[in-house]
Amino acid sequence: MATEGPATRRVRVAEHPRLMKLKEMFNSKFGSIPKFYVRAPGRVNIIGEHIDYCGYSVLPMAVEQDMLIAVEPVETQTLQLANTNPLYPDFSTNANNIQIDKTKPLWHNYFLCGFKGIQEHFGLSNLTGMNCLVDGNIPPSSGLSSSSALVCCAGLVTVTVLGMNLSKVELAEICAKSERYIGTEGGGMDQSISFLAEEGTAKLIEFSPLRATDVKLPSGAVFVIANSCVEMNKAATSHFNIRVMECRLAAKLLAKYKGLQWDKILRLEEVQAKLGVSLEEMLGIVEDALHPSPYSPEEVCRCLGISLQELRTQVLSPNTQNAFCGKTTIKQMLKCDTSFSVLIFKLYQRAKHVYSEAARVLQFKKICEEAPDNTVQLLGDLMNQSHVSCRDMYECSCPELDQLVDICRKFGAQGSRLTGAGWGGCTVSIVPADKLSSFLANVHEAYYQRSDRNLTFEKQSLFATKPGGGALVFLEA
Repeated sequence: MATEGPATRRVRVAEHPRLMKLKEMFNSKFGSIPKFYVRAPGRVNIIGEHIDYCGYSVLPMAVEQDMLIAVEPVETQTLQLANTNPLYPDFSTNANNIQIDKTKPLWHNYFLCGFKGIQEHFGLSNLTGMNCLVDGNIPPSSGLSSSSALVCCAGLVTVTVLGMNLSKVELAEICAKSERYIGTEGGGMDQSISFLAEEGTAKLIEFSPLRATDVKLPSGAVFVIANSCVEMNKAATSHFNIRVMECRLAAKLLAKYKGLQWDKILRLEEVQAKLGVSLEEMLGIVEDALHPSPYSPEEVCRCLGISLQELRTQVLSPNTQNAFCGKTTIKQMLKCDTSFSVLIFKLYQRAKHVYSEAARVLQFKKICEEAPDNTVQLLGDLMNQSHVSCRDMYECSCPELDQLVDICRKFGAQGSRLTGAGWGGCTVSIVPADKLSSFLANVHEAYYQRSDRNLTFEKQSLFATKPGGGALVFLEA
């Protein structure tokens, strides 16, 4: 196993009730004692939604909720996975024959993503197995990145078992790539903050190269997470990846309009970088180059001078291709002309959201640094603008999220917005610290008590949070 490093901490397990309970459950399940434990936190994205995969900076913080795995390496090649939640069934497989079914985003597949990512990074072919018991207190499908936290946890588990050394940045990059095994084309924010987070500070996460800068949040306010209780699994739907493709197509049409080599362009940030203009200027270019009415696949092809088949095979991801007609293979999808032709792309709206949201992230960081007297109000205004853009331009909200945002603002939030992929999940609100108690009581009554929403996980539905630390390996002292 790996030697102790900056991501390793020795603890007395008996002094940590959750670790102790996990140790006892592990012993009951496997008849042995864990050799170590790994945790990886969830995250809340304060501002910067759906722009990381477009190449732009985001501003998340790790939450205190996390994924925790108890681990014991074994001599056989069997990888055995169990979960403390009885809703998630046990799973076992050969450690050297990992198969990930993209059509079924079951819980264990996220562990397999992290495991396979490390395996392939080092080119390993003869791995021994391990027994793992997973415990998570991040509400699932809530937009707080429970799935990515499990991928990161699994990656760190695998590195530790192998005795390999990787930096936190390397681990974040590997785990971001490996989550694509399950079909999610994210940009790397979730994995980056899960590894790079530090207690007490949010982070500006930048990409290419990956780096994180501390952002000190205002002391006079707290951030409150409220779960809409509407679940959305990114990997189980085409919504998320269709937005990725719309942004990719928008980047290509903008590049073509400005005379750039559009076929080499994948992200909206690349267009701005190659033109050397500001985000505000890019918004003007969007107005000139793209029309607000939706684009058909045929119109996109005419603009780029390509065929429908080239659009399908060279531009669109397999996940998105399959979403057009419910087929499971590219070969089948290519025969599905009727369903493909009725799909529309809202390129103007997606590009407008991305460039304006990227500007809001930079404004948010600047306000935090300068800390004027009305900091909380200014940050709240940016969060409100972000939600409107997500709702109207990116169309990733839902009626319940909009209702919850309105309730949060009504009862004292200076700003409130959806967080995470959207289409369900959570809101995040900035609330003056002296209004927190009344805010929680009023939102609880207005949204949760006056409905038939499932309050089984009531404490996970509405809570204040503060920036937590990043992924760690725990060794028993």
